[in-house]
Amino acid sequence: MTMISRVLGLVRDMVIARGFGAGVGADAFFVAFKIPNFLRRLFAEGAFSQAFVPVLSEYKAQRSHDEVRGLVDNVVGVLGGVLFLVTLVGILAAPVLVTIFAPGFLSEAKKFDLAAGMIRLTFPYLLFISLTALAGGILNSFGRFGVPAFTPVFLNLSLIAAALWLAPYMAEPVTALAWGVLLAGIVQLAFQLPYLRGLRLLPRPRFSLRDPGVRRVARLMLPGIFGSSVAQINLLFDTLIASFLVTGSISWLYYSDRLMEFPLVVFGIALATVILPRLSLQHAMASLNDFSRTLDWALRWVVLIGTPAACGLIILAAPMLMTLFQYGAFDLQDVQLARLSLMAYALGLPGFILIKVLAPAFYARQDTRTPVRIGVIAMLANMAMNVAFVIPMVIWKLPGPHAGLALATSLAAFLNAGLLFRRLRRDDCFQPGAGWWPLLIRVGLASLCMLLVLGLGVSDLPVWHEREWLVRLGYLLMWVLVGALSYAGCLWLCGLRWRHLQVSAGK
Repeated sequence: MTMISRVLGLVRDMVIARGFGAGVGADAFFVAFKIPNFLRRLFAEGAFSQAFVPVLSEYKAQRSHDEVRGLVDNVVGVLGGVLFLVTLVGILAAPVLVTIFAPGFLSEAKKFDLAAGMIRLTFPYLLFISLTALAGGILNSFGRFGVPAFTPVFLNLSLIAAALWLAPYMAEPVTALAWGVLLAGIVQLAFQLPYLRGLRLLPRPRFSLRDPGVRRVARLMLPGIFGSSVAQINLLFDTLIASFLVTGSISWLYYSDRLMEFPLVVFGIALATVILPRLSLQHAMASLNDFSRTLDWALRWVVLIGTPAACGLIILAAPMLMTLFQYGAFDLQDVQLARLSLMAYALGLPGFILIKVLAPAFYARQDTRTPVRIGVIAMLANMAMNVAFVIPMVIWKLPGPHAGLALATSLAAFLNAGLLFRRLRRDDCFQPGAGWWPLLIRVGLASLCMLLVLGLGVSDLPVWHEREWLVRLGYLLMWVLVGALSYAGCLWLCGLRWRHLQVSAGK
């Protein structure tokens, strides 16, 4: 289901790139969408989910269904009330938000006004999608993973429809995308409600700050708001700096980030979503060995999938961008510049996935403070590297200073993941199982083999530029398949078998 959603997400971005390219309107929309999207990840997929799911899992394991339903009712009431106020403030303060998050727009009145106007339409998305994520957290805790994973399809369909059919009727066509975002939030929430009714957990919101479960969620959530959203804060800081760079920088970062997020979401976030309820339950049942085995199993898959995914993105960066986005308003120069930031983001892909897998080990133990401290260190390092990389590139007029922002984000992700891993080992929460060194050697050799095959086989940019869309797509799919087969074949020749990956993940 996650794969279906992400494929449609790429189609969505293809449609947006074709219609709006990397110009003033696209930059303004991406800022208008990124701000509420950042808060959505903060409230929904970030600190809230990581605080709510462990508490819900504990209630599910140790208490009656009526008590679980009471917790859901109270949490929905409190979260909904808080988000309504946040949404109202966001709508009223739209120009202030643009000034804070994209100060470079102040020198371009049209871009500033466009961004502020679209924020007023996109900000209510925060309320609807956060409640949708809450519903998804409940469904995940009860083993219903498919529905929440499929839900983002409606955002993609809504934006595609807005770009193709609504935009021609708008005075400013790009504002159709903002209307599409608003509609998607409503539809996604409505889609999940029947499934909650099937679990007899359809919320009856009650605003009860005195409920012990709500207070526990709040105590876990408040310190995690910052720590769990470090990556998003880094991306917003990137946007702030990019707003001072040449027009198109924000869009180039957006398109390259979207391609990097494809494997991150399809594999990394999907894996994290599955293991968090299991880790939470194992912690609640005091099954420490099972807890460690679950984490060990997940980390093996991170290495096995994340490493070749990063290598493939680096080698196929330009062909992917040309195949998916180089049509209409998105030209060859946009491809060449977006390629730089995609390669920089791809370097950090294993680090991004590791964070998604390691952080739940803390949240499952209801420890949100440690990721906060580590996240602060990583964020400060990212900001320092942003300045260290970008300013010299601007002064010396080097091409693609926006790629320096992507590189800083990638390096900060590895720092974050490394510190999380070290702390888990120090707390004796994770004991690596047998066979790690052979796995690392095999993955390293297989990745090198894949890099050589793709590097020797993929043609130069001019050749791809001359091909028609269907020909480009055919060649891209062929080389993705060739890369995957060379990687899998080398793993087989190096002795890796399916049984080596059948590490018990606990019960």
